[in-house]
Amino acid sequence: MEYYVELKLRNDDHDGGFSNGLTLCHSQSTKDLEIISDNDGEIIYKNSKNHHIILNRKNHEDVVEVSTTFQNNDSDITTLEMLSSFAIRGIKADKIHRLQSFWSAEGKLRTESIEELHLEPSWNRCAMRVEKFGNLGSMPVRKYFPFLALEDSETSEFIAVQLYNPSSWQMEILCKEDDTLSIVGGIADRDFGHWYKNIAKGETFTTPKAVIAQGNSLYDVCDMLVKAQTPDISEVDQDMGIMFNEYCTTWGNPSIENIKKIADKLKGKGIKYLVIDSGWYGKSDGWWLRIGDWDINEEKFPGGLKSTADYIKQCNMIPGLWYEFESVGKLSVHYNNTEHLLKKDGVVITVGDKRFWDMSDPWVVDYLSNAVIKTLRDNGFGYLKIDYNDTIGIGCDGAESLGEGLRQRVKASQAFFKKIRQEIPGIVIENCSSGGHRLEPSMMELVSQASFSDAHETTAIPIIAANMHRVIKPSQSQIWAVMRAEDSENRIYYSMINTFFGRMCLSGDIYNLTDSQWAIIDEGIDFYKSISGIIKNGKTIRCENRVKGYNKPIGEQLFIRELEDKLLVIAHRFENSKEISIDFLSNYKIIKEYGALKDDFSAKAWLLTKTL
Repeated sequence: MEYYVELKLRNDDHDGGFSNGLTLCHSQSTKDLEIISDNDGEIIYKNSKNHHIILNRKNHEDVVEVSTTFQNNDSDITTLEMLSSFAIRGIKADKIHRLQSFWSAEGKLRTESIEELHLEPSWNRCAMRVEKFGNLGSMPVRKYFPFLALEDSETSEFIAVQLYNPSSWQMEILCKEDDTLSIVGGIADRDFGHWYKNIAKGETFTTPKAVIAQGNSLYDVCDMLVKAQTPDISEVDQDMGIMFNEYCTTWGNPSIENIKKIADKLKGKGIKYLVIDSGWYGKSDGWWLRIGDWDINEEKFPGGLKSTADYIKQCNMIPGLWYEFESVGKLSVHYNNTEHLLKKDGVVITVGDKRFWDMSDPWVVDYLSNAVIKTLRDNGFGYLKIDYNDTIGIGCDGAESLGEGLRQRVKASQAFFKKIRQEIPGIVIENCSSGGHRLEPSMMELVSQASFSDAHETTAIPIIAANMHRVIKPSQSQIWAVMRAEDSENRIYYSMINTFFGRMCLSGDIYNLTDSQWAIIDEGIDFYKSISGIIKNGKTIRCENRVKGYNKPIGEQLFIRELEDKLLVIAHRFENSKEISIDFLSNYKIIKEYGALKDDFSAKAWLLTKTL
């Protein structure tokens, strides 16, 4: 196995083997490279045009971090059409693992053999075989996560990669000359992502990084990749605090009266954050159409938000507020402020009822600094939920290519995330994009938490929540338990146990619940607090389910997470389920248990410790 570089420069020849249009790999630009320096952590290549291409490699305890830098030492402008973040060749593997993702159905494991993907080399080794996949737009987790794992089932060796790129990205699996595979990935290229970039004399360009892990199971390599992420967690959010989000309580219609009612009910329940979600701004003709204005709705919050935030603090909770500040709704006064909105081919990008701010525009940054940062700071909010509910698409104007325009604007959005943290030190930020569309590591490193999904009340929640352990830290994965007055005991257990896969977030009809319903919730909160260390610091070692469909899950799921001598075991039964036993854990004893695993759509959790 060898790390190397793939690139394609304009004017250079494409490779043959019927690959043009499938891949830009193996072009003359790559074949022209010669190594001039090979030191620990850095390989420097040179080509005939006097460009230097530097493969940056950092070895960490369990992972390797790689990126590529292109340096133009020529007298002319050079146009990059592809530059790999990572490229590895000579991999022996017979299975490919990817994580598929759509709205409210994130992270489904897709495993295929080399034969199923038709990646066997041709009979005379002349034809290129390519499996290329990725995502276009500003929602980097849509269809696929930027993740890939290869397995050699004969030796039980795995290699996995996670790409840190918040906009259009791609990964490729290739074979040609022999029975080994190459994997290549990075920014979505000229063919796939409408991207090319001009590099002037003396300029450099460095790709987004990728992180690679090797291990003996999919659990091993995923755990290494996730633990390699270094999120900027707010100091106040280090303790796995529980939140309540009122969206599934008021359905976009919060007011000072109903927020006070919620706060009164939650007082003394061990809830750390109370988040006011969408609908606190604009007029009462549809909150989603007024995104972009951020004028406080005085009918709902007379005198502004401060008295409501203060009341939440008086109830010993941290007040939170929702924004979707990168977008502009159809009824916003800014909807036709086209000077500051993103365009493609000179036409304002309109997606449904939304348009998008140009986040690199100083006017936009100044406007949002006042509308977002000043509002949060002046009213004393300590928690910010940042939502993002559609995608820019293939790209936008403002650079030499649509893909580069997109890359620059998404980087500008990330810069605004950092600006918020700089100007409101300690604020807890939640990354939400219709749930899970931005659960990508460079985004996750900017925030304390993230919405794991918009699957707030579906029976597939535990499946999705378990999926997330492969790609994000469970301590950042916010999972909702929505309570309804008509919920049975089984349903409350099921909903509460779902949150044991990550961060607990409550919502729903909490002031209409009976004392017995509240007793189950209180017991669940207590159990969550006893296992929070395993959620935060443990390793997932088992996740078995036989579910195929998420809308109507059939079967059961058994999940185990380990920390030192303790285990967290979570079992869920779905439709047509079989009984689940943990008798096989005979060398462990039960410390604590919660739930009732009686029949279909029931759940139970155990905290166990190893016996001598």
